[in-house]
Amino acid sequence: MIGILTAGGDCPGLNAVIRAVVRRATQAGHQCLGIRDGWRGLMEDVTQPLDRDDVAGIMQQGGTILGTSRMDPYVHGDGIASVRHTLERHGIDRVIVIGGEGSLHTGMKLWREGLPVIGVPKTIDNDIFATDVTFGFHTAVQIATDAIDRLTTTAESHNRVILVEVMGRNAGWLATYAGIAGGADAILVPEVPYDLEDLAKLIQDRHARQRQYSIVVVAEGIAPPPGSSSPRMGKDSFGFERLGGVSYALAPLIEEMTGFETRVTILGHIQRGGSPTAYDRVLATRLGVAATDLAMAGEAGVMVALKGDRIIPVPLEEACAQVRYLDTDVFDVARTFFG
Repeated sequence: MIGILTAGGDCPGLNAVIRAVVRRATQAGHQCLGIRDGWRGLMEDVTQPLDRDDVAGIMQQGGTILGTSRMDPYVHGDGIASVRHTLERHGIDRVIVIGGEGSLHTGMKLWREGLPVIGVPKTIDNDIFATDVTFGFHTAVQIATDAIDRLTTTAESHNRVILVEVMGRNAGWLATYAGIAGGADAILVPEVPYDLEDLAKLIQDRHARQRQYSIVVVAEGIAPPPGSSSPRMGKDSFGFERLGGVSYALAPLIEEMTGFETRVTILGHIQRGGSPTAYDRVLATRLGVAATDLAMAGEAGVMVALKGDRIIPVPLEEACAQVRYLDTDVFDVARTFFG
């Protein structure tokens, strides 16, 4: 029996992976069990059988038909002891975990305790090590780019500076790609220290050239400006810190230093919702098929990864060894167009 779960934040393309796993497995005569609401379903034995009819027509849907949560067997339970009864009751001999950095770390810990885990990397942040790209990223970039395009016209109409805050807790991939695609005038990312005086001068010089508006893309995970702190977003119901709102600390300072009206738009969960792009549908499908093939072959402790144009298995320990930070060469390209 192959168990499937989606854990952590939702992401465009999750349903495409679920569909691929079920279709590939049932075609080969294997049974699939959907685990509801991430690790919580495995801890509380909330499951549902899945066959090809259950996954028909879901590839283009956003979210996940299995639901998700941020419950964690190590934070809210006793590790593998918290899930053993569900595994034994249903005869689950492989679990395909579709998740981001945190979920894959949990999967790796459970694998070390004896749970046969295969990881599928998902996150719009694109910050999982050992894979060239994660599904969901390209969809989020497109959503953010569309938003920047729309905000540019209103910024120009009102002669404003607009800060567009996007997700990116540790890495600035999304901010940089969307900023390049949307023609942003500056991009602030966690990996690159910024100077408010330099940013203010860049904006003033731009406006002096009769460009009476500016778009600044801000990754939510950047350090707050000196002497201030990000608005406290609190913790979610599972005790994890929420991010978002650093732009509200930046905006009044930029307005004071430049003399130009400065507004903030935080894209938030819009970036994670809706239908995946064609690219992400294909990538998610390929990853799902590869993960299922590994499960049926008896593999465990690995994650499927995109390397070039090939899907290959990599050790979970390698994938979880570090965060995949923004490539400085990509940011240097973006810098060419600042101001």
